[in-house]
Amino acid sequence: MAAADAPRLLWNAENVKDVAESVGIGNLNDDALKALTQDVEYRIGQVIIEALRLMRAARRTTLTVNDVSLALKVLDVEPLYGYDSTRPLRYGEASMGPGQPLFYIEDEEVDFEKLINAPLPKVPRDMSFTAHWLAIEGVQPAIPQNPATVDSRSQDLMPKGAGANPALTALAASDSLATKPSVKHIVSKELILYFDKIQAAILDDNPDDEVVRLRHAALGSVRDDPGLHQLIPYFINFIMDRVTHHLDDTFTLKQMMALTHALIENKSLFLDPYASPLSAPALTCLLARKLGSDEGVDALKDQYELRQLAASLVGQIARRYAASNTLLRPKLTRTCLKYFLDPTKPPPVLYGAIHGLLEAGGPEAIRVLVLRNLKSFETGILRPLKDKSDGSMEYEMLVQGLVQAVASLAQREEPATNGVNGTAPDSELAELKEFIGPIVAGKIAASGNRKLVRTILAAQNLE
Repeated sequence: MAAADAPRLLWNAENVKDVAESVGIGNLNDDALKALTQDVEYRIGQVIIEALRLMRAARRTTLTVNDVSLALKVLDVEPLYGYDSTRPLRYGEASMGPGQPLFYIEDEEVDFEKLINAPLPKVPRDMSFTAHWLAIEGVQPAIPQNPATVDSRSQDLMPKGAGANPALTALAASDSLATKPSVKHIVSKELILYFDKIQAAILDDNPDDEVVRLRHAALGSVRDDPGLHQLIPYFINFIMDRVTHHLDDTFTLKQMMALTHALIENKSLFLDPYASPLSAPALTCLLARKLGSDEGVDALKDQYELRQLAASLVGQIARRYAASNTLLRPKLTRTCLKYFLDPTKPPPVLYGAIHGLLEAGGPEAIRVLVLRNLKSFETGILRPLKDKSDGSMEYEMLVQGLVQAVASLAQREEPATNGVNGTAPDSELAELKEFIGPIVAGKIAASGNRKLVRTILAAQNLE
């Protein structure tokens, strides 16, 4: 290659030769010097390009020393110290003679006494990242990275006993707690006013048509409004408080269930973290021993309608949030099964328990958990209740709930043209009565659904 065609070097090779002589290399040949000079050019260009990229990422037009320092870190090069500056460096030019300019960094004059007496700056720390579990299945692990919660510090202050409700701790606003939350939740005045208006409209039991229309409008607003994210914990605390303290008011309980349903139906709200608090009021309305204070047939009908509404909400919560909370559905199913198998519970509670089992666990829970216990349930609970109050509303509703739960096993079966797929023979009916008891078996046999009878009998073979 001719000398004219050789690539020109932007970096002065004499500088490389001077550095080599300073470290004791004095016999550096021309080829090695040229190769080192080209490598220095490439490395400096690489640092400048990376520094410019960082400058543009910061949306600046002036390259700073910090950009070069960060570029060296990105390129995994040992950083330089002593040239860091918070302002762009200004260069001055001095003439050493014709054609020999000398550039230097302009230094500002600093008072020596002020510099001596000034406090030393803090040594900055390098940025670092780490990962840890904030919560596992809704439980915060006790590790140093997670701060202690107010609930764990005030565990000893919570009410104890069979009738104690842990949810009351969050609602009581007790002044006995020594700690206060470090972060204050700020809600706009418009949202506070909206929340107050929703409460007033929902709890107004005036039978006037205008008041009823306002109640429906309030529930519709909660169901459709996309900007209620900040009010989610306040709505949940409001529902829990009203359900806990107004079990003797059927109207208030129904309104709270309607409000819960409206929150669940709002597609803009992310309620997965609140699945357990949402299910607690519904379980209370489903399994409470006494709902309302009125007596009479109409009052009993309202109470059973309330339990049906609560059961549908429990099932809706269990199905919708089962993916994000894997323990929610089994927990709801176990709770309903525990109440269903308790002979000390009154018939309304047993009615709510069987409906909760059907909604939360589905037909499979009825087939696996209920059918084998149905005969003992009839012997220990249903038969004494029939002898005591045959024909009463409580007995009829309980039998109806059991039949409805058992009949759910045939929901996936293809119905016949007239809805009846043949009458089961006497041998199958006798086996059915022996398996689930004569009372429920008689109701199932009266429906004439032979496929349902066979489905029930097939559950005997479950291990």
